[in-house]
Amino acid sequence: MSVQTFIPSVWEAKLLTAYRKFSAAELVTTPPTKIEGNKIIFNRIGASQLKDYNGEVEWDAATTTPIELNMDQKKYFAIAVDDVDAVQAAGDILDAYTEDEAANAKEKMDGFVFGLYTGAHADNVIGTDTEPIPLDKSNVYDYIVDLGTALSKKKVPVANRFVVVNAEVLGLLSKDDRFTRNPVVLENGVVEGQKINGLQVVVSEEIANVSGKYKIMAMHKSAIGFGKQIDKTEAMRLESAFSDGVRGLFVYGSEVIRPEALAVLTATIG
Repeated sequence: MSVQTFIPSVWEAKLLTAYRKFSAAELVTTPPTKIEGNKIIFNRIGASQLKDYNGEVEWDAATTTPIELNMDQKKYFAIAVDDVDAVQAAGDILDAYTEDEAANAKEKMDGFVFGLYTGAHADNVIGTDTEPIPLDKSNVYDYIVDLGTALSKKKVPVANRFVVVNAEVLGLLSKDDRFTRNPVVLENGVVEGQKINGLQVVVSEEIANVSGKYKIMAMHKSAIGFGKQIDKTEAMRLESAFSDGVRGLFVYGSEVIRPEALAVLTATIG
């Protein structure tokens, strides 16, 4: 057994690939323009002015507003394996390890991102923790339509809109004739072929549930910025066991960068 031929890039690439496959947050958020160390930077482009044409053209300078935030969230994994070399050589075993750790990372990171519902514009909030909306199969579809309408009233682009619900809400939707009876949910939570008022339906159990008050989030992809990376991945011989150790550190950060492009419904079910 040896850790001399450990290849960090192989593990990191597989971890990130598996994470992207599972993550709903990865799908519905904006990636950073660039990453500098543990800082992620997003650029918000300023709009040009539309003017009346009278035979002359005045040029507006293109402007961008940088939005910076630190990846201050940190989660690590540490696993003991019999032989790092053997795991790397056997692709199926390596895939099993990395997919398991990626699934764990998905729970933490998606939960963090979907906890940003508090950043929605005040006009886009339906229901509160003290006065939640009671949902049932007869009204859930219509309330999601209302979330999409709230985004439209803020002139949010029509493309790349999503609504994130949990499995119980999806169950209610499935009982409405306007929705499919047998929805197909892909690995990243997308409900295949299902849109409500232009919102692609996505299922995630990481969306907030505060003391039985469920959150449903409607958003444009530009509403939330999210960045992550694997800061360190390394192998070592364990002194306390006849095995090798592999450990890695995920760092990530997320923030609402367009509150008007985020809407939230607080509800109870049943």
